[in-house]
Amino acid sequence: MLKVGIIGTTIWGITLAVILAEKGIDVGLWARTEKEARKLQKSGPDPDETPDVAFPPRVLITHKLEEALDGTRAVILVVPSQSMRQNIKLIADHIGKSTLVVSAAKGLEIGSGLRMSQVIAEEIKDRFHSNICVVSGPNLAREILCGRPAATVAAAENASVARQAQRVLTTSNFCVFTNTDVVGVELGGALKNIIALGAGIADGLGYGDNAKAAFMTRGLTEITALGVAMGANPLTFSGLAGLGDVMATCTSPLSRNHYVGVELTKGRPVAEILNNMSGVAEGVTTTLVARNLADKLGLEMPITERIHQVLYEDADPREVAAEMMGANVRHELSGRRWGLFSLFRRRKPPQNSR
Repeated sequence: MLKVGIIGTTIWGITLAVILAEKGIDVGLWARTEKEARKLQKSGPDPDETPDVAFPPRVLITHKLEEALDGTRAVILVVPSQSMRQNIKLIADHIGKSTLVVSAAKGLEIGSGLRMSQVIAEEIKDRFHSNICVVSGPNLAREILCGRPAATVAAAENASVARQAQRVLTTSNFCVFTNTDVVGVELGGALKNIIALGAGIADGLGYGDNAKAAFMTRGLTEITALGVAMGANPLTFSGLAGLGDVMATCTSPLSRNHYVGVELTKGRPVAEILNNMSGVAEGVTTTLVARNLADKLGLEMPITERIHQVLYEDADPREVAAEMMGANVRHELSGRRWGLFSLFRRRKPPQNSR
């Protein structure tokens, strides 16, 4: 019988545990402490986050890594990005040559600027690097827990590894597509949270749908430019891990990053907002990392820069919002070192052969 280990009891970790167990897979769900494990065993998921949801019998909740990971075919890390390194260090000795290692985190590491797959690669043995896979897409956990249809992307440098993850994760209501552009899929999932913060600000200020649509589009172009500069395929950003995730997180009240943006327009300090949230809004730290990466690359990212001003420089969202919409108005593919024009060169039509 197939067994999957899940590291992290975030709402997304609980969601994956539930849907995989309902599919017939044995799941070892690892909690950080014995107290947390016992609470989940006794009371089930948080009713405020996951109403009317109970753990299927196939979910084993434990604070012991050996119990969670023994005999697993795959391990899925569903933890905040800033704790990924700590968690992969804990489980590194439990990873074997046939263990699929999946990151379901959407963020970038502060300081190093690394993507989550890179963090994992630094902490496990070299011979297991080909087993690393990432999962990202428009995946609002509470909708999936309610059985509503959703889709995501599993990406690995080796297409066969991505297909392995696809087989494990696909359920009747959760469709998993594959990709080999790990850089693009990870960056799409991480950077879209910056745009969701701005979309929340736009909604909080009552800007309307026209303005938000324009902002989302400009934001997608901006994060695509950073992705291309870091080696991603630009087409990835038109897929589920890019455009799809931008749409979900910029428009849904279930999005934590969108919520933070709205609350910022009420004059609340970002620290207060985050301290009163049940989950992590990854866009806050991702904004800091993305701005630093853009600086190193000499890349222009006007929206990211202005979100950074709001989060870290006490700028007034009302004053910054107008600048986010109309900063540096010119050709829509134009930006310092964006490198996007070459992707849209007009090609000569093929000549008719006789």
